[in-house]
Amino acid sequence: MLQIIIAIIVSLPIGLAIGYAVRKYISEGKLNDANNLATRIITDAEHEAESKKRELLLEAKEEIHRLRSENDRETKQRRKELQTLENRVVAREESVERKIVSLEKKEEKLSSKLDEVKEKYAKAEELVELRDQELQKISGLTADEGKKLLLSELEREITQESALIIKENEARIKDESNKYARDVIAQAIQRCAADQVAESTVSVVNLPNDEMKGRIIGREGRNIRSIEALTGVDLIIDDTPEAVVLSSFDPVRREIARVALEKLVSDGRIHPTRIEESVEKAQKEVDVMIKESGEQAAYDAGVHGLHPELIKYLGRLKYRTSYGQNVLKHSVEVSNIAGILASEIGADVKLAKRGGLLHDIGKSIDHEVEGPHVDLGVELAKRYREPATVIDAIESHHGDTEPKFIESILVQAADAISAARPGARRETVESYIKRLEKLEEIATSFNGIEKSYAIQAGREIRIIVKPEEISEAEITLTARKIVKRIENDLDFPGQIKVNVIRETRAVEYAK
Repeated sequence: MLQIIIAIIVSLPIGLAIGYAVRKYISEGKLNDANNLATRIITDAEHEAESKKRELLLEAKEEIHRLRSENDRETKQRRKELQTLENRVVAREESVERKIVSLEKKEEKLSSKLDEVKEKYAKAEELVELRDQELQKISGLTADEGKKLLLSELEREITQESALIIKENEARIKDESNKYARDVIAQAIQRCAADQVAESTVSVVNLPNDEMKGRIIGREGRNIRSIEALTGVDLIIDDTPEAVVLSSFDPVRREIARVALEKLVSDGRIHPTRIEESVEKAQKEVDVMIKESGEQAAYDAGVHGLHPELIKYLGRLKYRTSYGQNVLKHSVEVSNIAGILASEIGADVKLAKRGGLLHDIGKSIDHEVEGPHVDLGVELAKRYREPATVIDAIESHHGDTEPKFIESILVQAADAISAARPGARRETVESYIKRLEKLEEIATSFNGIEKSYAIQAGREIRIIVKPEEISEAEITLTARKIVKRIENDLDFPGQIKVNVIRETRAVEYAK
């Protein structure tokens, strides 16, 4: 064991020396190899760089050669184009020179012709002067006198032609204006929807039983005398069951009496003191209704800014009728129609509606104040400072004076439309029948008339003539004669259509 240890100790330095020597030899060999490798790499790189350089130089030379070739081609092409343009310019210059030469020749010709024209013009002037002198000698007129004569002839001809043109235009404008007016009026009537009116001039108060009649009359008639004295209304108590008729020329008084009597009947206590209280309450209620009716009418018509007193007078028209037509409804209707007409022709719509609403305002006091309702209405309008257009509309709506404003004419037309439309006003049966009989009588008074029938509530009369006495050519003349007779002999609202019929029938019987 010891020997082994000693052997190890002795061999250890030897091994170390041997390892060192071996390592040194190996490292020196590797270093030499590395140097040799580096030398070879450098040499290879230099050879490769040289070959690359030669290749790049060769490519550069080829590119330069290619660019030079392209440049030569482009240069040749541009030279060719320039040569072509130069040839064109030269050709144009030659053409311009030729044209200039030609124009110079034409100018010379024109100057020579101009000289010839001047000579001919001078000769023409001399000839004209000679002609004028000869004409003056022949006609005995100077040039100024001839001009005046010619102008007078032209003026006369132009005047005649102008008169013909004006006459033709007047006829055309008249036809067109009539057609336009008819369209406007028809549209106004269609746009104004109004109820047919059928109102009475008396009032009827219904009673719960016939015993109430005795209580209304009272002991020795004191109650009925009291009612008539306080209201100014006549009470008609007859055999009509459960009804009392109130009659008065003043519709407002009649309404007050109706309200007071209805209150008394509903209360049951009828005596002079109670009657007086009921009449006072009825008076206040009717005043309120009158004001409300006037305000409602102004609102319905679209008229604003009326004086409060005018509103009251307007409301009183609710209890006034004209030929069975309620005057307040008629006034509102006239206002609406006048406004529609004004809007169609471009007039003042507000003034037209205002004039239409107030045109019959005088009827609210014509029972109390003497004078026609037109004059009374004008006084009221002036008192409450209505515009001049409205005053003129009130004054001229019945044609008593000539209207000064277009709105006044529209109010006049609207009043006629409202009054003449079917169902607007009632006639008594007797006058209605007499008018129809008179219409048929006028038609049958002509020779050759077989039969005549008044139809459409008197708006049309249909006439059948005898074909053996009246020919086709005479029908129109006969219709015209009948129309003239109706216009002269008969009073009627609106218009009446005269329809004349002539027919020939052949009748045979098979036996």
